[in-house]
Amino acid sequence: MSQNSVVKKSVTYLSLIFMGAAGSLLGTQLLPNRPELIPPSVAQLPAQVPSGNINFIANAVDRTGAAVVRIDAARATRPRQPGARIVRGTGSGFIIKPDGLILTNAHVTGGADTVNVTLKDGRKFTGRVLGRDELTDVAVVRIQANDLPTVTVGNSDNLRPGEWAIAIGNPLGLDNTVTAGIISATGRSSSDVGVPDKRVGFIQTDAAINPGNSGGPLLNQQGQVVGMNTAIIGGAQGLGFAIPINRAQQIAEQLVAKGRIDRAYLGVQMATLNDEIRETLAQESNGDVTISASQGVVVLGVERNSPAAAAGIRPGDVIQQINGQQVKTADQVQQAVENSQIGVNIPLEVSRNGRNIQLSVRAGEFPASAS
Repeated sequence: MSQNSVVKKSVTYLSLIFMGAAGSLLGTQLLPNRPELIPPSVAQLPAQVPSGNINFIANAVDRTGAAVVRIDAARATRPRQPGARIVRGTGSGFIIKPDGLILTNAHVTGGADTVNVTLKDGRKFTGRVLGRDELTDVAVVRIQANDLPTVTVGNSDNLRPGEWAIAIGNPLGLDNTVTAGIISATGRSSSDVGVPDKRVGFIQTDAAINPGNSGGPLLNQQGQVVGMNTAIIGGAQGLGFAIPINRAQQIAEQLVAKGRIDRAYLGVQMATLNDEIRETLAQESNGDVTISASQGVVVLGVERNSPAAAAGIRPGDVIQQINGQQVKTADQVQQAVENSQIGVNIPLEVSRNGRNIQLSVRAGEFPASAS
């Protein structure tokens, strides 16, 4: 959805580098030759290791590495037109089924219908993209093969900050690269990470992640996949992010079954209420919009012909409750809508010019153009 002036003034987005960048590896930054800026080696990480096994990282990689693949995607910028330019990107993926089902990032596959997949043992296949979901950045690829090595999937809901984290992928064209660190945090919202259009609660890790790692697995100390490496914040050190594997699998199952994701949609631009947004709204509306609520989620804009417009939601409304539950952040509203079903009425309580109003929004289907 397009950003209005309020959004531009009120929300500062972090500069995010998505891995698997096309062609020139847009956004790639080489580390300066300064020791204090170089991420710590494994030898500098906490000394305590699982069950006293000093080779636990190597053992985890041995169990998983053969199932990590390189994905090369190519697409024409102007398909079927003279002078079309071919854009190429490289990323990673991992095999989850022995018959050739692979998980990767949607941005790794780009707009391609087929990709080139290279296994660790050197075998090459043409992979068919079964589906991609831009809002969670998950894609599923299938290659025609049998008896392939597969990863073991863990439970990302059980992750705790401080646990070991191991990343495998193909950063900057350096195939089968292994890095290690810890789980730094869980449940980082899309706005925390700087991608407010995504619908993911990210895992944060300090295991080194670089362009080309996208779509590769993040492992726990047992070698189980707990996340899919996705993004880093430009200019930062030790700030990598992964999609929880439970979420990635949920999306993948729908992509395999339908080739798409059916999700609910309201059609609002919104932000967590704070003093800056309150002041900006007052200035932009010449005083016509006054917000008395102390907290909640302010509606910055309403899409034409959307479910929100039909329900009478207006810019300046502050959402206080959704489905009877109090909400304080935009991510809470987004998650509540994500958990709803198309065609189901969603009750809202909004604060408008000092009065609380009860509304009901009939959730629509997320339009393809909005993704």
